[in-house]
Amino acid sequence: MLYHQTKGILYVMRFLRHKNIQNTLIYIQLEEAIFKRENDEFICKTAKTVVEAKMLIEAGFEYVCEFDGVKLFGKRK
Repeated sequence: MLYHQTKGILYVMRFLRHKNIQNTLIYIQLEEAIFKRENDEFICKTAKTVVEAKMLIEAGFEYVCEFDGVKLFGKRK
């Protein structure tokens, strides 16, 4: 379900504490088989401050990861 929400394979790999990406791919294939007909379009937003992140969460966005000091959020269209 985490991959379905985030589409971040490395994020899921770290979350599940897998040492080998092959283990994570098993879950990814399962997710793709279950949800293959669902829309994969996302709206992406970034936040640099706590206030910006709070506003995005209140608007229904989910935290994905942090990159270069910027937090990335996304939600399905």
